[in-house]
Amino acid sequence: MQVSLTLNQVKAKSASKLSGLLSADRAAAEALIEFAYAHGVPIVITQGLRTIPEQDGLYAQGRTTKGQIVTNAKGGYSYHNFGVAIDFALLLPDGGVSWDTKRDGDGDGIADWDEVVADAKRLGWEWGGDWNTFTDLPHFEMTFGLSTADYRAGKRPTQAQLDKAIAKIKQVKEEADELSAEDKKRISDLEIQNKAIMMALESLANSKDVLKGQALQQAGEIKALKDKASIDKPPAWAQPAIKAAVDAGLLDTPSGSSYDFYRTLTVLHRAGVLITNHEGDK
Repeated sequence: MQVSLTLNQVKAKSASKLSGLLSADRAAAEALIEFAYAHGVPIVITQGLRTIPEQDGLYAQGRTTKGQIVTNAKGGYSYHNFGVAIDFALLLPDGGVSWDTKRDGDGDGIADWDEVVADAKRLGWEWGGDWNTFTDLPHFEMTFGLSTADYRAGKRPTQAQLDKAIAKIKQVKEEADELSAEDKKRISDLEIQNKAIMMALESLANSKDVLKGQALQQAGEIKALKDKASIDKPPAWAQPAIKAAVDAGLLDTPSGSSYDFYRTLTVLHRAGVLITNHEGDK
């Protein structure tokens, strides 16, 4: 999370650029700042309404004045000149700005720029990054179906168009609030589940010594049974069978086995199953 400024502080940095925008565009710009901030991506509006002389000066840059070309629009040919377009930049923790479209300042695996663009489109903005010719990545516009020629001729959006756009912005904000409520419930549910898991882990930790003691006890009992089952010296009646098994190469440890083993070995020997190497040569 990279946000260190309050929302009001972030909004204050863009206030001067929002004056002069049409009512719906201003509402959409304010909503965009709020949405981006909620994602942990503070932004600043770097350009709103631009006068025609200012547009002419910007158009001259890189052509008749120093600098790089930043626009193809002369005065009166940019939607900025009519208060229906904005430009933005990412607001850095140190107060600087960035146009790095790959930056992921909030560390969520999504480029901050892409998050802002997605929010803008939800609010009804058209993005300059979608243009086929001169792409303008920091640029958003909401023109209400009018061309710059229409605006130059004095046409403006109707009040009904503005009201419809503002209603859409309000609806999107309400949906975002509802989503936040869902997220809060999910977080609450996860916290309850997490608490139950932590209690279970604590219970397991407390019973660890008990389980360890039981395991050691069982291991001791198993060893005792094995020791009881095995005998150091085989019985005399099993000696012929043991010798036959050793001679046949079937047994290399004549002692230390159980009575059941010696009984089985004797039965096999008496049945003629254990044939020594010498007997096999006859």
